[in-house]
Amino acid sequence: MQVGVLALQGAFREHSKMIEKNGEKAVEIRLPVELDRVSALVIPGGESTTISKLMVEYAFPERIKEFAASGRPVFGTCAGMIVLAGNQDGRRQDLLGLIDIDVKRNAYGRQVASREVDLEIETLGGEPFRAVFIRAPIIEKLGPGVIPLARYLDKVVMARQENIIVTAFHPELTGDPRIHRYFLNMAGEWEKNPFAFRRPQAHSA
Repeated sequence: MQVGVLALQGAFREHSKMIEKNGEKAVEIRLPVELDRVSALVIPGGESTTISKLMVEYAFPERIKEFAASGRPVFGTCAGMIVLAGNQDGRRQDLLGLIDIDVKRNAYGRQVASREVDLEIETLGGEPFRAVFIRAPIIEKLGPGVIPLARYLDKVVMARQENIIVTAFHPELTGDPRIHRYFLNMAGEWEKNPFAFRRPQAHSA
């Protein structure tokens, strides 16, 4: 399986390493045409404004919407969650709008307020997941089709809607491969059956 990692800015190399740790091939995506080569896509953490501007400059938004509409899974972490969200701070954003959530940027403070915490994530089973939060956003509102997968301080920090999964934290910065494995299993389902996931539409929370 080949899995794309959007390599415009941010922690894309760390995601690539985690994908390969799970035994799959990571492909760094720098041009929209390269999406044709992969079965799933990771949008990494970084600086959401910069990532958004570069996505527009390189004509990624429509191609990523088409990619998700085909049923292929998309995983956004931290800034990646922000650009996938339908709303930010209560206002509609039209960049991607692939998951029906309202996000708040830098909700846990500046970088000096970064932290590591243990999260109970039922879908992973077993031991708690050690999550790394760096200038992390939070999900303030979920649409009716969104499944919360993890919470921290009473806020949702991991969620899924159909073939879109997001985390407010950075699973690629840990040695724990379970969240990436969960995502790769979604990609495996799509490869076996391209109709495994209902096609997502742009949402507003």
